[in-house]
Amino acid sequence: MKIYKQNETSELAEILKNDGVISVPTDTVFGICARISSKKAYNNLLKTKNRPQSKPFPVMCESEEQIKSIAIVNDKVEKLIRKLMPGPITLILPKKAELPEYINNGKNTIAVRMATSEPIEELIRKTGSPIFMSSANQSGEPTCKTLNEIEKACPTLNGMLEGEVTFGKSSTIVDCTSDHIKIVRAGPISLKEILEAMNNE
Repeated sequence: MKIYKQNETSELAEILKNDGVISVPTDTVFGICARISSKKAYNNLLKTKNRPQSKPFPVMCESEEQIKSIAIVNDKVEKLIRKLMPGPITLILPKKAELPEYINNGKNTIAVRMATSEPIEELIRKTGSPIFMSSANQSGEPTCKTLNEIEKACPTLNGMLEGEVTFGKSSTIVDCTSDHIKIVRAGPISLKEILEAMNNE
């Protein structure tokens, strides 16, 4: 399986534009991704991970504007985005009504992250679409920690981006869909940091 260098994002973007699935290092763990603007790409990602369709994928965007193109962002969420993103945090937000149903399995929410490195930001920009970003593993199995492990677990991948992960554990997931924010999964960013980001002007 071909391993691409950090400066070869154009080649990886072409794979994504052709509905391929690739692995990339994020700040938290290795992820595998596909573009959200194609149902075929979504189905290929499901197959690669053996993941049930009932479990929507988080989506990674390259900017705040791109997050706003798929999700509804209020003032408190805007503060979180500006103070904590890019970073090891995933926000569950109300989704935009016009999104195709397959993207989040008909749910009215969507989980979003922001690109955590320059190569991933470039990759998303060149692909012209936000990307589904899921941990690199078979569904229900431990997350892969090396490119060799990823290749063994997901042999149908169309390519891998080289690189390291920083935190080695999954992002903090925060539900921002009601008046009181709720941590759904603990991670590198604490509730205290989240509340400070929301309350500081």
